[in-house]
Amino acid sequence: MSQQIIAGAAVQPVSRPTRPTGLAWIMPALAFVALFFVVPVALLLLRSVLEPVPGFGNYAELLGSSTYLRIFFNTFLVSAVVTAVSLAIGFPVAWALAIMPKKLAAIVFAILLLSMWTNLLARTYAWMVLLQRTGVINKLLMSIGLIDKPLALVNNLVGVTIGMVYIMLPFIVLPLYGVIRKIDPAILQAAALCGATRWQSLTRVLLPLAVPGMVAGALMVFVMSLGYFVTPALLGGTANMMLAELIAQFVQSLVNWGMGGAAALVLLVVTLSLYAVQLRFFRDHSPGGR
Repeated sequence: MSQQIIAGAAVQPVSRPTRPTGLAWIMPALAFVALFFVVPVALLLLRSVLEPVPGFGNYAELLGSSTYLRIFFNTFLVSAVVTAVSLAIGFPVAWALAIMPKKLAAIVFAILLLSMWTNLLARTYAWMVLLQRTGVINKLLMSIGLIDKPLALVNNLVGVTIGMVYIMLPFIVLPLYGVIRKIDPAILQAAALCGATRWQSLTRVLLPLAVPGMVAGALMVFVMSLGYFVTPALLGGTANMMLAELIAQFVQSLVNWGMGGAAALVLLVVTLSLYAVQLRFFRDHSPGGR
């Protein structure tokens, strides 16, 4: 009898611990996103419609005031200019990185990354020193005879644009470099053999193929510029305030969480709208698009 029991136990399959399947695999990620992203945004939304009194008065005041609308205009203007200038400078840099010898490209690439790793506050203060009336740039321009008196390059939108372009440039060069590097040089050679000029090869071959990197980099730079704080605050001054500075003033100086939350929600809606536009109109140009 004992032998039969032992034999029966031997043929029974060994039970293995069940592994989580389906939704259980992503529950930790969903909990993380909900805790650190969804909940803060929801609380911010609640404060924007509940403080100081329930209703949409904060949004009405924010969108109905000419002062606040000017700040919105400054924010979008600077972000658009920074994106355009960064794209105009970043494309040649990315193209040069893609075609230059590997050793030289590695050195230039290291310099580019080094600028990203340098402290943001230190870089902004460096631009304050360079752009002031007695700075190196004004002295150089006066010494070569291009100007007679120092230019006002600080405490205005010009200084903000220069400082932000320098900071944002790596974020547009890296996506462009990754896309341009994958373009087969034989395509450009074929265009030249078919009689295309250099300008035609650039506008009709290279630029269309580089659209995914251009769109990704431009969107990243524009969205980051909308919410930038340090550089506009130091190089722009109060007369050229941007939206991030306004939110900080509402929360820190005025302790008005309702208006600060409303401004932050408007910025979030604009950012999501831009991302939706990219998905809608540039899906076919993305690497995974069809």
